[in-house]
Amino acid sequence: MGTPDFIREIRATAGHQLLYLPGVSAVVFDDRGRVLLGRRADNGRWSVIGGICEPGEEPAATAEREVMEETAVRCVADRVVLVQALPRPVTYPNGDRCQYMDITLRCRAVGGRARVNDEESLEVGWFPVDALPELQEYALFRIKHALTEGPAWFQPTDSG
Repeated sequence: MGTPDFIREIRATAGHQLLYLPGVSAVVFDDRGRVLLGRRADNGRWSVIGGICEPGEEPAATAEREVMEETAVRCVADRVVLVQALPRPVTYPNGDRCQYMDITLRCRAVGGRARVNDEESLEVGWFPVDALPELQEYALFRIKHALTEGPAWFQPTDSG
């Protein structure tokens, strides 16, 4: 889908200034325990599926929508895996700057066939967790936590 209309409207008056946005990452597993990944068109790297919440949209709905839009796989969000403010802003080629608060959800595939379904992905596919393609650390961190049954991870404060 690219840049949502509501972000284009904000950018019309805000220019390239830093926006702090809610993002969602979906770690989707199939019934064989494989994880769904997409190779991103913007940087050519494999990653978990993700995107930003539309105004008023719940994170689970965002995860399910983004997975369908990008991969044609229907999924159901099962639980929150982690919540993390990404440490650095992203500067896009057009000069727009964004920083994201990521909510990662563990999801279960319930239908569809994995395929490239929009312009954001070059490839999509299912991978055994012991045979993942090269991934950035943030994607590996999300997959690792999605494989645990513990409580949602968050960065603790230094106080206490």
